[in-house]
Amino acid sequence: MVTPVWQETDTGVLRLPSGRTVRGRGLRRPLPPGPEPDFAVYLLGKQPPEVPWEARWLRWPDFRLPGDRAQAREIFREVWNRAETERVEVACGGGRGRTGTALACIAVLDGVPAEEAVDFVRAHYDHRAVETPWQRRYVRHFGR
Repeated sequence: MVTPVWQETDTGVLRLPSGRTVRGRGLRRPLPPGPEPDFAVYLLGKQPPEVPWEARWLRWPDFRLPGDRAQAREIFREVWNRAETERVEVACGGGRGRTGTALACIAVLDGVPAEEAVDFVRAHYDHRAVETPWQRRYVRHFGR
């Protein structure tokens, strides 16, 4: 079992079945109290502001899907790998649609069946995560 690097009491933390933890959040809200991430992925239609930790930007317009699906898969795999030993954050503007979709895809990488990943994220992260039908479909097909 992996020792979590985020505490479950930290705001927005999703604990995956493997024990890895990933924090999801909305960038329109202030940075939550507690430790800063070691690594972050920002899912936005435009380049995010600079942060003092290592970060990647995945171009992903609000309510849509990632612009480059191969790059998205690579980045989600990197998040999953790094979450074993680092504090990793995934964030978009509101912290629900794009962030929830990314977290569901990361859950698939962690072994959650693709057909159950949206429900998993809604149960363990935010009950309104993954906002659109095409985001739900993207997660279902992510496992293939």
